[in-house]
Amino acid sequence: MTEQAVTRGERKERTRQALLDGTLSLAAERGFAALSLREIARSAGIVPTAFYRHFPSLDDLGRTLVDDGVKALRLALREVRRNSGTQLSEIVRFVFDQVRAKRELFGFFARERHGGSAAIRGAIALEIQLIVRELVTDLSRVPTLDTWSSDDLEIAAELLVATVSDGIATFVSVPEREEAAIVELTVRKVTLIGVGMGAWKPPRD
Repeated sequence: MTEQAVTRGERKERTRQALLDGTLSLAAERGFAALSLREIARSAGIVPTAFYRHFPSLDDLGRTLVDDGVKALRLALREVRRNSGTQLSEIVRFVFDQVRAKRELFGFFARERHGGSAAIRGAIALEIQLIVRELVTDLSRVPTLDTWSSDDLEIAAELLVATVSDGIATFVSVPEREEAAIVELTVRKVTLIGVGMGAWKPPRD
């Protein structure tokens, strides 16, 4: 590859990232569904027609943001959970470490999860459902839960994921000085859910 080609590739990647960053900044003000291709392109310093060199559509750009955040978190969680000794509290703190590193991005998810863009809502919902499914698989391997039905395991997984998701939504909306308290509150909630799961006996048919 020639030096000119490398430079062109790097320039394209910088523009692509500028489009993503510009979208996050603009969406924080009005929401993704209210944004136009023209203003997103302007935020990256390009003309509207040049946008299509980077993304086929605005929805595709939005789904890329989801991949950069929720999907990346799901894959990172998969690696963490492979360590059988990892405690729930440690996993929760790991999640918030990832959120802290990409606060603006996860703020976007918190707003858009129930926002106006069907494409973004769908992409986020799919990734969250995949996290739930993978957690169901993990829970099914816990000896004390071996009598639970798949439906009960899914309810427990959904409860855990919803609790952490709510914690993330609060975390990205508070001042930095309050972040640690939100993390610890979420850890306590998840710990209490875990204690309840250990004591609960599924009803007999």
